[in-house]
Amino acid sequence: MSTTPDEPRVDDPRADDRVDEILALLERAGEVDYIGEGVSQLVHALQAADLARRAAADDEAVLAALLHDVGHLCAGPDAPRMGGVGVMCHEEIGAAYLVRLGLPQRVTELVRGHVAAKRYLVSRDSGYLRRLSDASRVTLNHQGGPMSPAERHVFESLPHHEDLLRLRSWDEHAKDPSRSVPDLASYRSLLRICLAER
Repeated sequence: MSTTPDEPRVDDPRADDRVDEILALLERAGEVDYIGEGVSQLVHALQAADLARRAAADDEAVLAALLHDVGHLCAGPDAPRMGGVGVMCHEEIGAAYLVRLGLPQRVTELVRGHVAAKRYLVSRDSGYLRRLSDASRVTLNHQGGPMSPAERHVFESLPHHEDLLRLRSWDEHAKDPSRSVPDLASYRSLLRICLAER
């Protein structure tokens, strides 16, 4: 039975198991190259989340930044690939995985939309394409290229489209091999709270 906003939420005793699963997945990402970007998947995730925190983003946006590329990590071995630059439709795979684990809808929608945000920005700003890394330009070709005007209109009507653009900025700037950021354990309590209150 669902609760109304005024009713207390029931603590989920399985939340700790779900937190452990997510953290273990990300921990293994420390050994996974981030599609030629010079940092691991884990470092990329931690830098994106740290940028969100520094921007005073809310908890759900911080988690979306941490988990936006989780689809590269949770996809099975038979998932279609974009050559040597990651998993095709990783945004959909990642969002579905996070829905299954019970992450808040806004987190999963931001994860689902971060590739669309890149396509939107490329179609709106020619300079944005030039600022993309080589690997990000390669993946763009697999992800549908720049949006059409009709697709841009749909994107702009999304309830979280401004948050998606912010997430995209954190994503693009989270590729610095020399930047030091808080470790993965610093996100345990945030994950626990979000999962326990679902």
